[in-house]
Amino acid sequence: MKNTQLLFGIAFVAMGFTSCKDEKAAQAEKTIDSYVVYVDSIKNVTAENAKANWKTIEDGYATRAEKAEMALADIKENAKAQERLESSKAKYEAFKAEMTVVKTPSKIQKMRDDLFGEGKIGEDMNFDWVNAKNIHGVYQQFVHTVENNKDSYSREDWDKIKMMYEALDSRKNTVEKEGLTSEDNRKIAGLKLKFAPMYTLNRMGAKSEETAEAKK
Repeated sequence: MKNTQLLFGIAFVAMGFTSCKDEKAAQAEKTIDSYVVYVDSIKNVTAENAKANWKTIEDGYATRAEKAEMALADIKENAKAQERLESSKAKYEAFKAEMTVVKTPSKIQKMRDDLFGEGKIGEDMNFDWVNAKNIHGVYQQFVHTVENNKDSYSREDWDKIKMMYEALDSRKNTVEKEGLTSEDNRKIAGLKLKFAPMYTLNRMGAKSEETAEAKK
């Protein structure tokens, strides 16, 4: 009888131990699932939001990654779980590189940024952001920037500047119908009078310099 009770006692302890191990393994799987889901979810965040909240994203990743690595020890056959971890880690590192890389703007984009403000104008040359309230300031920045850098522009640069200037002028025709004040219109006219001869003379000068250089 005592032997029977002893056997039952050992079996009960063994069952409890197994149950405990199964519970830990199940919890470990959930921890790894949480890590994988987190990585997949941040990839769906827009680049703008991700960059703005990168510290929060990075902290959340570090916490989940650490817990997931520790959880592997509680899974007996963990090769598949390890593979899932490595796959998600690779996804995260690729996403991180994309979000944190510092891209050097092209020469033409740098010129656009200088003339209109960083990120205001891209390849699509969209001037919809220019309105009756800010157009005078836009012309002012454009003309003053050209004036400050006129000696460094090549003939090709001047051609691109003229194209952007004409696009701004085209936008002005629309803005005039949307409440442009007579005072701002007068100030813009003064800036246009300043730009026209500056463009003509300096483009001619740049062309002459390039011709002389080519003959050497």
